[in-house]
Amino acid sequence: MSDGRDPSTAAPFDWNRAASAPAPAERPPPLGRLLAEGWAAVRAEDDAWLPLGRAARPVEVLDETLRDGIQGVSTVNPSPAQRVELVHAMAGIGVDAVNLGLPAAGPRQFEDACLLVREIVASRLPLALTAAARTIAADVEEVARVADRTGAPIVVYTFIGSSPIRHFVEGWGPDFLVRSVEDAARAAAAAGLPFCLVAEDATRSPPDMLRTLFRAAVDAGAARICLCDTTGHVTPPGVASLIAFARRELAALGAPRLELDWHGHNDRGLGLAAALWAVACGVERVHATALGVGERVGNSCLELLIDNLGRLGSRAAVPRERLAAYCAVASRALSWPIPPDHPIVGAGALTPSAGALTRTALTRT
Repeated sequence: MSDGRDPSTAAPFDWNRAASAPAPAERPPPLGRLLAEGWAAVRAEDDAWLPLGRAARPVEVLDETLRDGIQGVSTVNPSPAQRVELVHAMAGIGVDAVNLGLPAAGPRQFEDACLLVREIVASRLPLALTAAARTIAADVEEVARVADRTGAPIVVYTFIGSSPIRHFVEGWGPDFLVRSVEDAARAAAAAGLPFCLVAEDATRSPPDMLRTLFRAAVDAGAARICLCDTTGHVTPPGVASLIAFARRELAALGAPRLELDWHGHNDRGLGLAAALWAVACGVERVHATALGVGERVGNSCLELLIDNLGRLGSRAAVPRERLAAYCAVASRALSWPIPPDHPIVGAGALTPSAGALTRTALTRT
């Protein structure tokens, strides 16, 4: 129920501003220090100007194309055969996990999720299985039905809005949010499925609200927590500030080893940069979609993310031919044209005419 406040008073918290605000007692490390620590981790023969270096283990990539990606109004819903082809393409470029969709959205979504699980298991594709659900027991129970029907373990990614704007619109208070997390966690536990709490719009959520959600997730036995830049709002300093805050809070809650995911959008054109910075700040898993498709202007672009992580040493490098094959499969499945300026498979990237013209111009000059 609405509390009658003026919407203008429900302004979102801004982690970008928090990153440059006067320092509290426990300020996140400044970017200069993060870069310096990153440089120290890079082997001498590597490019010392790259801040990621080789982590103790490769960061994982979760493909959200068949969940968040197809929520874009300009993409089509792939046929079952196209979905199958796409998960094989995911495995071909080393994707670690796939979001099967939102089984509670309807009968087709449920059946599509079952189909994909059976294909992944039968083909022995090395893809961990996840599925989305609201923090509602009925949604989680639909994921559990998929797991029960297919006999495969699935991590439930339960999401709830964490920012003031959503709370004002829905009339949600802290007690409701905590109860929602507890209900979803109870349903997941009853089915024997691990769950991840997804904090929607975390990059515009105040610390106290995130602290409340983190505590509820830890107390309910969450396997991981996902920080979302739902509106593509955050800059790299904001990424560093938010992740440092999450690490401190989880440590204070006695869960320092709880793994973090990063899920970002591209509304300001910063989706890939924010994802790479989240990796530099130590998240264990990062989300993206094929060709960057998704709501509004899309998500972080998966093939560019994997290509850059390979170049930076945070994952095994993937040949561009395989990345191009993945893009082609996604383009067909989603009826999404590959833009000519795509850095890997765009017509401009494959044609050296710009360099030739430049050389000609210099010669004539």
